[in-house]
Amino acid sequence: MILLQLFWAFFQVGLFSIGGGYAALPSIQQQVVNVNGWLTMEQFTDVITISEMTPGPIAINASTFVGTQVAGLPGSIVATIGCITAPVMIVLVLAYLYYRFRKLAAVQGILSGQRPAVVGLIGAAGLSIIATALWNGTLFNFSFAALNPAAIVLFAIALFVMIRWKPNPIIVLVASGIVGLAVYGLFPALL
Repeated sequence: MILLQLFWAFFQVGLFSIGGGYAALPSIQQQVVNVNGWLTMEQFTDVITISEMTPGPIAINASTFVGTQVAGLPGSIVATIGCITAPVMIVLVLAYLYYRFRKLAAVQGILSGQRPAVVGLIGAAGLSIIATALWNGTLFNFSFAALNPAAIVLFAIALFVMIRWKPNPIIVLVASGIVGLAVYGLFPALL
């Protein structure tokens, strides 16, 4: 039964997520955290972090990791297949239709209208992850008392380094991980 639930949850993610992996994050969060309760928001943030760092599309990586957490190897296979089934079918149909009707103004209008929506979905997912990372809550339950000073400083430094010197993001991720290990793993009493 759990395998069927995993397939259905990630089939919906794949079916309704338009705009790539980052645009799928709100849908994955809805299915995994809110609807099915398979993971907490903190666990979900960890899964997204791991999915971001590993090679491959973030939505497929996330489905694989969630499937593994929920039902082991069979769960990872079923969740991954569920995540890609609808998009594969949709892309095949859309590729044919786009090839046939790409010059029409209506098709160009549809594509132009989707761009801002995709940016909004990506922004919502980013804000949700920032809220969890910086004050262990949501944007709607903001409290200055819940702010995590170490996370804010690490975020600010990483953002400054990325804007100022534009290094490879992997270097910033690894360095942030090392600093996080030192701060949260070795000196948790200071927080």
